[in-house]
Amino acid sequence: MDYRSTQGDLSTILKSPTAILQGLSPDGGLYVPLHFPQPTYNLATLISLPYQQLAATILNWFFDEFTSDQLLKNANTAYGSQWDNRLIAPLTPKHASNYYLELFHGPTLAFKDIALQMLPQLVSRAAQNTQLEKQIVILTATSGDTGTASMRGFSNQKDTQVIVFYPAGGVSPVQLRQMLGQPGSNLHAIAIKGNFDDAQTSVKHIFNDQAFNDRLAQNNNCFSSANSMNIGRLIPQIVYYFAAYGQLVHTGGIQLGEKVNFTVPTGNFDDILAGYYAKKLGLPINKLLCASNENNVLTDFFKSGKYERRRNFYLTNSPAMDILVSSNLERLLFDLYDESCVTVAKLMKQLATDGHYQVDSTVLNKLQEQFVAGFATPDEVEAEIKRVYLNDGYVIDPHTAVASYVTHQYQQQSHDTTPTVIVSTASPYKFPETVYHALTNQKVSQSGIPALQQLHDLLGDQLSAGVQALVDQTPRQEKVINPADMETLISKILNLK
Repeated sequence: MDYRSTQGDLSTILKSPTAILQGLSPDGGLYVPLHFPQPTYNLATLISLPYQQLAATILNWFFDEFTSDQLLKNANTAYGSQWDNRLIAPLTPKHASNYYLELFHGPTLAFKDIALQMLPQLVSRAAQNTQLEKQIVILTATSGDTGTASMRGFSNQKDTQVIVFYPAGGVSPVQLRQMLGQPGSNLHAIAIKGNFDDAQTSVKHIFNDQAFNDRLAQNNNCFSSANSMNIGRLIPQIVYYFAAYGQLVHTGGIQLGEKVNFTVPTGNFDDILAGYYAKKLGLPINKLLCASNENNVLTDFFKSGKYERRRNFYLTNSPAMDILVSSNLERLLFDLYDESCVTVAKLMKQLATDGHYQVDSTVLNKLQEQFVAGFATPDEVEAEIKRVYLNDGYVIDPHTAVASYVTHQYQQQSHDTTPTVIVSTASPYKFPETVYHALTNQKVSQSGIPALQQLHDLLGDQLSAGVQALVDQTPRQEKVINPADMETLISKILNLK
């Protein structure tokens, strides 16, 4: 399987191990398959596989430089005892008329674990494959969950340093505690003054700073990324769409071949892009519902075809989605513009320089054929948490509530009766302040771990191992810097000469 950049011509073609290790193309584009896989498979057989075998099978479609046995070994390691549910991504029975795909049963209680327990396995395998003898520096911007999950996944991995930048004041107290409390001698989490987009833009700039990369190489280091910009991070997310479909079939929720909708809360567009890729691979998906919070740049884009990042930025109660520049949308545009790297490069340049771009009517029609978009305000998020809970006692986190609200509104307005799976991206215990207030209309007495314990007292359920680990962690002191100082700090961490 060969890979190319969304912004580069065909003069640079990479094998998947190199694409995984590089993370981001030097031309600023994102790596995509040169030829999208068109596997032949029996759907009934495929969706009956255990999650580990399903993951190995789908990964092999994209990363065939690795053997099936190697990928199965990686999948067994990634999806082993650190998960508190043997299904890895269990699908609930119906709650408030819809199914919820729980992606938070991993060690850091969020959907990022599914990709970021696998990515370190792929990076290690890719380094062996390419005979890389440098220290790998995982450089990542996070709005909360990616930082925690990448630190957990790469903790104490040989010849690897993990440097995570996050917006100061822009993550939840529990997310912050997870990042600062994650054990590992090779882990570094640093706050920047600004929002997630500032962090992500600076990280992309550092990736493309050739002089700094030359300096890294002279000191026997090289950059890679744990963000969803890395193709090795994105592809494992396809697996749980097939897994969810299989559970629907096996529990009698649908008949084999029947179409379903998926609603995905998203900011950086990776999770929902994985659903789009699943559909391209033949999974019977009807509509993909793109759910945004008050930073509703994607909602406006899917309705008008204009991407406009020049707007107010809001800190909301669904902080992992507080994003105005959705990186993975670039991969979707590349696909819908018939793989025109020239067009994509032009649009991305317009976004960087002018703050907006407009797609043509043909592409807008393609978008609206497959996607529905909506958003929820912070008040609507809390109201949805309470609505679902009052329905039958099921508790969801604020990000899942964004998707649940958008689904409920869409179904009421469209009368679409297609069975719908709401992608539940985080445990409610990661955001106890919001969930407690939504359920009781009262504020917690104290944020962070006390709030978690207060929510637990309210719900009376048993804490999972991942939640209990939060209570037991001792966080490091937070460090806050200006974005302009990021390269200097990286140099210091790596002892660059």
